[in-house]
Amino acid sequence: MTRIKCCGMTRVEDAALAAELGADAIGLVFTARSRRRVNIDQARMIVRALPPMVTTVALFMDEGAAFVNEVVDAVQPHLLQFHGAEHDDWCAQFGRPYLKAIAMGDAGTALPQLRAFPGAAGLLLDGHGLGEAGGSGRAFDWSLAPRDSGLPLILAGGLHAGNVAEAIHRARPWGVDVSSGIESSVGIKDAAKMRAFIEAVRGA
Repeated sequence: MTRIKCCGMTRVEDAALAAELGADAIGLVFTARSRRRVNIDQARMIVRALPPMVTTVALFMDEGAAFVNEVVDAVQPHLLQFHGAEHDDWCAQFGRPYLKAIAMGDAGTALPQLRAFPGAAGLLLDGHGLGEAGGSGRAFDWSLAPRDSGLPLILAGGLHAGNVAEAIHRARPWGVDVSSGIESSVGIKDAAKMRAFIEAVRGA
């Protein structure tokens, strides 16, 4: 069964509803480059509202190690997710499993990176370009997703209820990640879009 991560959560009620609808993971963005950024107090409120067995993921992009450690200590996320120029050893230093985002918008640069993170728990293939933040709402050519990476692959970028089934059939990912595709405005999730997205994934 394809796992579902709903990312860019900024409100307790949105995260709680995503979990109720069947999301496997909730993403919290801590990078200053994102319009969906949450602070530590917001993140702790969201995490406290989640039921058991829902994975929390803290997202960073080229933040300093001290800040990552501060978030880990205060929020206690299950997983970390890195979107910047971080290397494998750096990502692994925080005592948490991690996902590494690969910028598939620049396929020629991206594909060699798929082998550069042997310590990752999985790779998140996103539609943005190299050096850009995630959450762009841009898809990439799903046929570029490798079948032999050796790590679980999470598909992201431009996914919504209308295209996620096709993306799953074409790329066969371990999981999918959605943010802008379930929003009514930046950082504000739409209940009907969340429901439709999760139903589309389960139906695929």
